[in-house]
Amino acid sequence: MRPGPISILVLLGVLSIGHPVIAQQSATEAPAGFDTPTLVVNPGSQSTSNGIAQPNGDTFAHDQQLYEQIHDVNSGLGPVYNGRACAECHQNPVSGGASQFTELRVGHRDTNGNFVNPTVSINDGANSIAGRSIINDRAVIPQAQEHVPVTEDVRTLRSALNTLGDGFVEAIDDRTLLAIAEDQPEASEGRIHGEAIQVPVLEAPGQTRVGRFGWKDQHSSLISFIGDAYLNEMGVTNRLRPKDTTPVGKITSDPEDVPDQLGLADIDHFAQFVRGTKVPPRDAVLAASAAGQAGQIVFESIHCDTCHVESIITAPAGTVINGGAFTVPEALGNKIIHPFSDFLLHDIGTGDGIVQNPPQDTANKLRTAALWGLRMRPRFMHDLQSLTLEEAINRHRGEAKDVTRQFDQLSPKEKQQLFTFLNSL
Repeated sequence: MRPGPISILVLLGVLSIGHPVIAQQSATEAPAGFDTPTLVVNPGSQSTSNGIAQPNGDTFAHDQQLYEQIHDVNSGLGPVYNGRACAECHQNPVSGGASQFTELRVGHRDTNGNFVNPTVSINDGANSIAGRSIINDRAVIPQAQEHVPVTEDVRTLRSALNTLGDGFVEAIDDRTLLAIAEDQPEASEGRIHGEAIQVPVLEAPGQTRVGRFGWKDQHSSLISFIGDAYLNEMGVTNRLRPKDTTPVGKITSDPEDVPDQLGLADIDHFAQFVRGTKVPPRDAVLAASAAGQAGQIVFESIHCDTCHVESIITAPAGTVINGGAFTVPEALGNKIIHPFSDFLLHDIGTGDGIVQNPPQDTANKLRTAALWGLRMRPRFMHDLQSLTLEEAINRHRGEAKDVTRQFDQLSPKEKQQLFTFLNSL
């Protein structure tokens, strides 16, 4: 293996970006494994966490049970929604993984070329849903069903993302991501320049943090990401998103997600589950094979690792993040992870035109896809429109056009070695 400058910088945990140098000592590998099997009987009973401490009275198995729990209208589902449980969209090969599910997002541009969210008429025009780009595929009654207005000519599909190991991603210090962004232009002779955006921390009003979750880096904390998804993907209101998108077909009172006997709401259990998951494991046989090792050298030689950063170290345990709302625990702190992503926004010619957080220049940028768990995906890219690894690589343009050019110049043997390496992830 031959790490590039970014990999070395991040792996050593030494950052210098106008702040005092941070030197993390004795970092250890994050535990890996597909260890949250989805079971019909006794959900969570055969699952093992990364060792994270549980809130008083809670268990990892209970968190997983709630993550997999099917909702209906009596528990707040809808009125518009995409799935009935977290695990309905995040479950391959185990609860918390990615899936084939996509969500639909649309909008239009104003006269100045800025993206604008749609206003969607429902109930034969008697009601409307506005202020968000998502169009839900499902509804609890016909009158609430959404359809794409003809005026909305910015349209895209977005695949459901893996959440396994996202507790470690949450625990990455902002300065680590900013250092990667700062290093990329020099490392790529000005071709690649990832963008880090500051986004609101919903659980800490007035506070922001570098975004890292979602295809647009629209969230920086797991509670924020989960609270937003609980409303937008399932229609369940909660303390972070307390108002439903429409009253049409609604039979419950807001917020629908309320604390249980432990004092924890569903979004707290979901976050605790995700924070407790291990990172996606490598295929050890392929990774150790001669072809797999040669493929990693090819991966680095054509500079895929400039954006798909192999190794990152999380912040030390005890670090306060999320605007003061969360402290990195021992299980997540000072851990080496291998996400093969910089979690930054890039324009690689596949941008979907949607803006979820300012600035407007993010419209045609997407978060670098994390490649851990790649072998569990039969379709690729944000819209799942690429069916082979070669198709996915060849779609890379914009900032990545030089990488694609170098890929095209590889021999058939080198390409196959690269695919073997990617299939080990």
